[in-house]
Amino acid sequence: MNIVTDAKSQLTPDANLLAAHPAATGILTIDLDAIIANWRKLEKTAVPAECAAVVKANAYGCGAEQVSRALAKAGCKTFFVASVDEAAVVRAAVPQATVYSLGGFFQQTGDAYAKIDCKPVIGDLNELAEWDVFCRRSGWSGGAAIHIDTGMNRLGLTVSEAQGIIPRINAGDHGITLVMSHLASAELLNNPANAKQLASFREIASLFTGVPASLANSSGVFLGAQFQFEMVRPGCALYGVNPTPEADNPMQPVVDLKARIVQIRNIDRGETVGYGGTWTARRPTRLAIVSAGYADGYFRAASANDGTRGAEVVVAGKRCPIAGRVSMDLIAVDITDLDKNAVRRGHMVTLIGEGITVDEVAHHFGTIGYEVLTSLGRRFVRIYKGGDAVAAASAPVADSADATAGKSEPAATQAAPPAFPTAEPAAPPPLPSA
Repeated sequence: MNIVTDAKSQLTPDANLLAAHPAATGILTIDLDAIIANWRKLEKTAVPAECAAVVKANAYGCGAEQVSRALAKAGCKTFFVASVDEAAVVRAAVPQATVYSLGGFFQQTGDAYAKIDCKPVIGDLNELAEWDVFCRRSGWSGGAAIHIDTGMNRLGLTVSEAQGIIPRINAGDHGITLVMSHLASAELLNNPANAKQLASFREIASLFTGVPASLANSSGVFLGAQFQFEMVRPGCALYGVNPTPEADNPMQPVVDLKARIVQIRNIDRGETVGYGGTWTARRPTRLAIVSAGYADGYFRAASANDGTRGAEVVVAGKRCPIAGRVSMDLIAVDITDLDKNAVRRGHMVTLIGEGITVDEVAHHFGTIGYEVLTSLGRRFVRIYKGGDAVAAASAPVADSADATAGKSEPAATQAAPPAFPTAEPAAPPPLPSA
């Protein structure tokens, strides 16, 4: 084995940019224009339904602040998150938007909801009772969604429980601004569960007179107009994950992930690579050692061994296979078939992008695109292009607020919470005992 040195290495622009952030291991570029284009395609597909945006989990790892602001400027009016903390980030970015939190309601969180004007998605009679108590005591009238379980068997009131609160809806001044459910198998076009859930939701939603209804997630948007109701709630499709896995992906790719080559080395035929020595060179082999690994969200499952070909990356414009196990911080790549002068130490390797999709990487990881996006590590420099962003780098993020570094536009100010009325409103109709 010998190490190849190159004293006259000429770095690419990406590598020069990375050199300004020596603590980072790679560059994650998020294309806000592609996210906007995906939202507009979904909006057009769902017309006349409103197209909301799910930006939970830091907008699937893409930056809730940046994504929410870009989508709001494109016309998106409603956003869904998973928690009150996530809602606060979105509220600061888009003060005029409607924000729902899918995480439900606990009485001790009421003040936090009211402070940022966030609507809880209520999926349990106990939650509904606690929400009623909070609203009655505080005078809060910000509204909430009712989640009804139609077959996911996860969150949501049962259909019979939902039927029990219909008298409350008919009594008026109920504070319910949305009735919703969630599809369990929408990505499977002909799965009979879709029609069963649709029928169940259509029947119960029709009893919520005057309340908008929402059923479709990303894949559900493409099941047809009957699934779209008054609002659709796409998530993964916004970020380039294929919502129609049985057909070609209608969405634009959003993320591009590059990591730096830290060393190029030659090994002889018969030598092994990586932990456990599971990959053996069948010829004299040239390797590029890349500074990314499972600590950065590039899963160990993408490894190669003597019996299994692993994932591929793009080096100097050509696909090259991984050699051996992906480790915590490093990946070995077989670049033997490249021209000897095509790549140098310090050049960048594309892990996602240049034809390698999030869904392809997810296949090698043994998971789904959602998990790939939300796992991409904090050691990457994040760069936003398009939308309302400038193509400037931000330092590796410690939290979502750090992701605005380098932006030319000042952060949006948080909307002031509406004042609570001093008079206590009348108590709502009692909950059913069922």
